[in-house]
Amino acid sequence: MKHPGVPWADQEAMRRRLQEKILDKAFHVADAPVFKLVSGAMSRFYFNCKRVTLDPEGMVLIGHLIFERIKDLNVHGIGGLTLGADPIANAVAYTSWIHGHPIQAFVVRKAQKEHGIPARIEGNLGEGDRVVVVDDVITTGGSTIQAIRACKAAGLHVVRAVVLVDRQEMNGRENILEEVDTVDALVLRDDIMALHEARGAQGPKKGLPS
Repeated sequence: MKHPGVPWADQEAMRRRLQEKILDKAFHVADAPVFKLVSGAMSRFYFNCKRVTLDPEGMVLIGHLIFERIKDLNVHGIGGLTLGADPIANAVAYTSWIHGHPIQAFVVRKAQKEHGIPARIEGNLGEGDRVVVVDDVITTGGSTIQAIRACKAAGLHVVRAVVLVDRQEMNGRENILEEVDTVDALVLRDDIMALHEARGAQGPKKGLPS
């Protein structure tokens, strides 16, 4: 099946297409707070972004959009806490190679491995390297902060955090800004809600995920 003809050089068109994919594949909304989040809090909104980050077109969109935002930052690596960050980092690394500006992907383990060479971070990085930390969704910012702190402990210089979706709840962005100077979100929850409402709030994305 051919892609829908998004002009890949048009960043705004790509961002709009990404919003559509997030609405169609990842977003759920209910009239009451029925979705339990990782933090234990309940919310009306739920984003299952792996349905987008693991989608072929989603990878192309995310890889290009993030690469354009970080290509002039002189960074050596991009990564974050496994599992949510992994397909994002890989998409950007692949895109960077195509554009002749290679950026290494790396993985931050949730805990240091206890066999072989003990390491929390896997990838081709060295102490002092400049890196970008990525995540799929921020609510409280906990997983992003965990990755940032692991990078700092390994001697890496975190220059920016980039997330796919900012849920705009529970001070996630503000919490991350205590660890890094800049937090960049490709999509805001408000963007998805506006698109959802423009469609008349119809379709299978209203209510509990199947």
